[in-house]
Amino acid sequence: MTAGYDPSNPVASGSSEYDDRPRHAAPGDDSERLGPLPPRITQTGSFPATGPLPAQPTSASPLPPQPTSSWPVSAPAGPVSGPPPHSVPPVSAAPRRSPLAAISLVLAVLLLIVVGIQAAFIVDLEKKVDKADAAAKAATTADAPRLKSLEDRADKLEQKTGGSLDAAEVAATVRPSVFRVTTKYAIGTGFAIGKAPSGGGTNLITNYHVVADAYEKGEKDVSLERTDQRFPGKIIEVHPDKDLAVLHTEEEFSKLAAASAAPKVGEPVLVIGSPMGLEDTVTTGVVSAFRTLQGEQLMQFDAAINPGNSGGPVFNAKKEVVGVATLKAQQAEGIGLAIPISVVCDTVPSVC
Repeated sequence: MTAGYDPSNPVASGSSEYDDRPRHAAPGDDSERLGPLPPRITQTGSFPATGPLPAQPTSASPLPPQPTSSWPVSAPAGPVSGPPPHSVPPVSAAPRRSPLAAISLVLAVLLLIVVGIQAAFIVDLEKKVDKADAAAKAATTADAPRLKSLEDRADKLEQKTGGSLDAAEVAATVRPSVFRVTTKYAIGTGFAIGKAPSGGGTNLITNYHVVADAYEKGEKDVSLERTDQRFPGKIIEVHPDKDLAVLHTEEEFSKLAAASAAPKVGEPVLVIGSPMGLEDTVTTGVVSAFRTLQGEQLMQFDAAINPGNSGGPVFNAKKEVVGVATLKAQQAEGIGLAIPISVVCDTVPSVC
């Protein structure tokens, strides 16, 4: 045994509580150890510790904190790495919700609300339209008898008065469709009437005797004149037995309408023509009678006509053509004759 080491009193033989040197080692030789002596363990809980005891820490490795729980704690078998067993793992913060998601949700809800309101508005509007249509149909059905009654009364009043002809209004409306017709041999009158030809332009009616000399000589060109304007025209169709001829021009003119019924005797009429070459001359009168001369039906009227009126239109108060002026009594005044428009339509269906 070496000096200063008392195996019976180990505390007194050194500065530490235990001397961990091997007992068979030579004095001053601490290079070989068989193992550490077990350290003292102090219990801090109310239950005994179980399991293997942890190794005695060296001076270079401090002891880990001892558990203070009242429950038994098992020490790890090997060296401890990482956080102590009793340490609380770090808690990650909950992810923050993006404000864009909340805004999108609010916009979607608002859009659904707007769509719902619009759908309700459309449905309500459709119901109102249906009700308005039904009310209009009912009103039309209810008013139809009244309108028919008013039309009948107007017709009766017109028949009683013979029609109220406003000569100024009728003349202003129809004159743009009436022209002076000239050839090398005669002067007369013509007027645009009926549907537009398939090839375009305008067809006009006049008397055959106005263009007879030119046509019989093989000359088909005529002039259509009004208000210092002249338009070229051609003779395209003639009916000598009815004293009718059809002219055509490439110009577009307003077209007159044919009356659907013959005027009554005493009904006022208006005549436009070019007596003695004086274009746009207007005269008025009444229907005097209906005659048959040499097998032809003619309408007699008392409006003044003269040479140059031939082929001119005779109008009723509705601005419709009722005849074509064609003859006058040479030895009397106020006796004019016209071809009824019904004869014109039968002879030249394309213009009616």
